[in-house]
Parts: sequence; structure tokens; C-alpha cells
Amino acid sequence: MLVIRWLISKTIQLFLGSAHARRSDKTAKRKENGTFEGASASKDRKFEENYAAAARLLRTRIDKEFPDAYYARLSSGRNSSYDYGQDRALAIDTMSIAIAMALRNGATVQQAAQAGAASIGI
Repeated sequence: MLVIRWLISKTIQLFLGSAHARRSDKTAKRKENGTFEGASASKDRKFEENYAAAARLLRTRIDKEFPDAYYARLSSGRNSSYDYGQDRALAIDTMSIAIAMALRNGATVQQAAQAGAASIGI
């Protein structure tokens, strides 16, 4: 009895597995040609645009709070001998992660920018 079940399961797996493989190959070819439209294709296409827009919304606030070395020397309220590069890089990395996570979870550009600002405390 076990042998019959095993034989039936292998036969079903053979037929269903080959159909799945054909479907996968067809989808892969359509993706390579650029004609595949999956459920998340439109989201991914706009992700980079939305990310760039959210980062642009925060650019002046980041420049003010975490200046690069050139602008830190020019402003009167900053320590001109301190290298703000590490602080700025860490803030931008943290903000980038927060923006990307918010956009992947379905946030708007404005909400993603707010999440980025909140992540670095500005």
C-alpha cells in the first residue's frame, strides 16, 4: 500500500512539477524581455522616484542639522575643527533605511519623509 501511495505521489509531482517549471520558464523569459507585469511591478517602478522625492524633502533639514565639513566651517554656530562627516553619514544611512522601509510598507512620500526625519531626530 505504501508503494502505491509513493508511486501516485511521484506521478502527480512529475506532472505538476513540469507544469510549474514551464510556467516559471515562461515568466522568466517575459521578465527578461521586460513584458512581465506582476502584482508589485508598478510599486517597484515608482519606488526609486518616491525615495528620491522623500530624500529631497529632507535635504535642507539634513544640511542644517548635519552639515558637511565645508558648510560647518562657514557657519558661525558650528565647531570648525570638528569633522561632521561621520555624523552626517550615519544620519543619512539611518534616514535612508527608514524611508525605504516606510515606502515598502505602503507609505506616501510625505509619510516616508516624516519617518526618515523621526529616525534621525530632526
